[in-house]
Amino acid sequence: MGKLFGTDGIRGVVNNGLDAELAFQVGLAAAYVMAQEKGEGQPRFAIGKDTRISSDLLEGALIAGLCSAGADVLHLGVIPTPGVAWVTVDSGCDAGIVISASHNPFEHNGIKIFNAQGFKLSDELEGRIEEIILNKVPVPLKTAGDIGRVVYADQKESQDYIDHLVSTIDSDLSGLKILVDCANGAASATAGRLFDRFEDLHADIINADPDGVNINNGCGSTHLDSLKSMVTAGKYNLGIAFDGDADRCLMVDETGEEIDGDQVIAACGLELLEKGQLPGGSIVGTVMSNLGLHIFCREHGMELFCTAVGDRNVLEKMEESGYVLGGEQSGHTIFRRYATTGDGQLTALQFLSLLRRSGKKASQLVADCKRYPQVLVNVPVADKAKKEAILAAKAVWDAVAEQEALLAGSGRVLVRPSGTEALIRVMVEAGSQADARKIAEHLANVIKNY
Repeated sequence: MGKLFGTDGIRGVVNNGLDAELAFQVGLAAAYVMAQEKGEGQPRFAIGKDTRISSDLLEGALIAGLCSAGADVLHLGVIPTPGVAWVTVDSGCDAGIVISASHNPFEHNGIKIFNAQGFKLSDELEGRIEEIILNKVPVPLKTAGDIGRVVYADQKESQDYIDHLVSTIDSDLSGLKILVDCANGAASATAGRLFDRFEDLHADIINADPDGVNINNGCGSTHLDSLKSMVTAGKYNLGIAFDGDADRCLMVDETGEEIDGDQVIAACGLELLEKGQLPGGSIVGTVMSNLGLHIFCREHGMELFCTAVGDRNVLEKMEESGYVLGGEQSGHTIFRRYATTGDGQLTALQFLSLLRRSGKKASQLVADCKRYPQVLVNVPVADKAKKEAILAAKAVWDAVAEQEALLAGSGRVLVRPSGTEALIRVMVEAGSQADARKIAEHLANVIKNY
């Protein structure tokens, strides 16, 4: 990671680390670097955002920087992150920018850049943008007719994106009753229109009334409790929950139990395997993938490759090996035949189509991929230097080794830094929730007291 760009772009609390001045500088530098990559003509950027109160502020500053350096802008407004990636490719833009902090609280925001192929910008290009900003390298400002222009999109681009999503399945989803939680985020602008395309599908939409500060607030994929209650009370076949920028999707089965990303990958991967459409019989997960997914793959003749946490790492492995399915337990699922990034709405459609064809209940569809008890404790740290010191400390790793020995192969421990927040994450899997909790809290205390 660089000094500005983390595992998922630039993140921070707005006006406390991430402000309009920085956004302006990112716009200038990104336009300059992409113009160099393009060679001739003005680069064109698609830009979209989520519903945070600060997204307008950052958007205005970014556009000012882009246009000042001569880049044209296709202004998409509120749209899911994967929608920006898709529109960037479909409209022939040279890059796409998303203003979002995904699942984080509303006071946070972020800037993420895609290249012309819809992939997250390479480390090399992010490094060049960083160098210009941090070293205050002058970027020539354009004048007269060379200043960039802004084109404000109507609904066509987002409608084309919805058309694309619909085209990825061949089922009418008839007979299903679903409840969809938009997290008061970007899916609020698209989910209703998407599910309305299926006339015989009963879809109720909730948490689609963003006010700038209620994004992810007690709703969406990070807060499933109310969705669970509503699914069982309303006798829905499935509950679907997106995060703030709708690149994640978690689900709730008809009994009110969570269906996580690992279980979605397992069910969809098995179907692809049976159809002969899973190259190498392989799927890609991360080091956070539940032990249940590892066992599921072994029992069904599939191979699971695990990368470092982050959908960028998952995608890199998929591209390197030609794999078509991968993702994270947290709900980032990549269906590479249809998308270049995790897409919550695409994931929902793929699972719904499988559910409809199988004739099973959602609980039955994922029953073979058990979720072993897993506890995640986030330990706040003062800054990046403290985070690095903790992760280099022998005492910390001795404590981890001691707890792993106690598990004796019946679980595992993972200690890692957050790529987007000032946190050390401690994850423990064990035979029982109580054992996992005890070990995770013990290790968290070791880290806190270091």
